Amino acid sequence: MNDWRKSLEQLQIGNERFAASRMKHSRQDAERREELLEGQAPFAVVLACSDSRVTPEILFDQGLGDIFVIRVAGNIIDDVVIASIEYAAAHLATPLIVVLGHSSCGAITATAAGGDPGGHLPSLTRALAPAVEAVRHLDGDLVNNAAQANARRIAAELGSTEPVLAGKVGEGSLKILGAYYDLESGRVSFLDED
Repeated sequence: MNDWRKSLEQLQIGNERFAASRMKHSRQDAERREELLEGQAPFAVVLACSDSRVTPEILFDQGLGDIFVIRVAGNIIDDVVIASIEYAAAHLATPLIVVLGHSSCGAITATAAGGDPGGHLPSLTRALAPAVEAVRHLDGDLVNNAAQANARRIAAELGSTEPVLAGKVGEGSLKILGAYYDLESGRVSFLDED
């Protein structure tokens, strides 16, 4: 499957099943494990937060081998995360990358609170600070607004990452979208989709 629109539709349909508590839990059996011994061909990459409430395989009701998942607090990127995404885009021909932010994000909450969170956490809060500052003036919930802004910002950064991702976006073989998961409703909304 090379068309990102088909991949997006699969994620949307799976999320509708999840939000309605009608999950299929398909492609999670011994037969599927056997199929995957020969390799993988995920139809989407999901860069998600490490938050234990945000598990992409469950939120999108997908099975083994269906989505290539990378999880890091605040769904931020560094060279290792970018390399992982490039692997899926270049070597697995995955046509869609989704950067998934979520409501009530603890990493963004800590960033918005300011101060020194201690340990290595300042490296995380520094990475998230641009998203928080970009929406501080907006009405509504600061953390949730920042989570959406961060997903959009990371998606844009990935789209301009040379040479692999920007090249694939430019040739039309890859789409990168921000998305936002609402913990209460269970629904994922895709931000700025064409």
